[in-house]
Amino acid sequence: MAQGVALEIDELEASVEDKAILRGVTLRVLPGQVHALMGPNGSGKSTLANTVAGHPRYAVTAGDIRLGGRSILEDSPDERARAGLFLAFQYPVEVPGVTVANFLHSALKARGREMPFMEFRRKMLEKVQLLEWDEAMVRRYLNEGFSGGEKKRNEILQMAMLDPAVAILDETDSGLDIDSIKIVSNGVNALRGPDLGVLIITHYERILRYIQPDFVHVMYEGRIAHSGGPEIVEQIERNGYDWIREEVQSAAAGGNA
Repeated sequence: MAQGVALEIDELEASVEDKAILRGVTLRVLPGQVHALMGPNGSGKSTLANTVAGHPRYAVTAGDIRLGGRSILEDSPDERARAGLFLAFQYPVEVPGVTVANFLHSALKARGREMPFMEFRRKMLEKVQLLEWDEAMVRRYLNEGFSGGEKKRNEILQMAMLDPAVAILDETDSGLDIDSIKIVSNGVNALRGPDLGVLIITHYERILRYIQPDFVHVMYEGRIAHSGGPEIVEQIERNGYDWIREEVQSAAAGGNA
């Protein structure tokens, strides 16, 4: 795993089909930290994840994204992945004809981390057990016929095998029952360490009951409107997002005074 690699997002602006979505996002995820990004629907959370990952639909119009101090704006998605960036998708796609095991082996090879087959198999089965999964799952085609929970476990399995420097989990808890949330959370917690930075994007506090974040940010209308500690999660649970709307409106009124 790459050591000391931080994700730095500076005054990032991005649009989708000429519609501005991100309006100046600044965020730093340092090695060893877990950040949670919360916010109401349409605030720009998933747009931020896709923009950082290099999805071609999302156009950066201002600002910068750096990984390990180097701008990755000109890098393709696969170049960003090879540099140590991992994105767990909100809606993982199915890949018929490619087994989970073959996909993982190819992904490691693409990152320059090919290993002898027996070593690869031992590591893979160790991570499968960590996620309380049936070993037979790695022989199935990638996500084909998987339940929502199985798809999300498969995302964390990929993360565990690839050892990224920075992992972005985009609504990994979406559609999961409480048992699946616990299992996925246990897998993420087992991977926490001084070399891994994690950004968890979520609407709800459920997954944050099990993955304790170091920092919590609230996104609203394409900006990070509020940052703090885990106490923000409790505030959102009690009051929803009305307070952040009021805070933003009050700040805007003060600026116009």
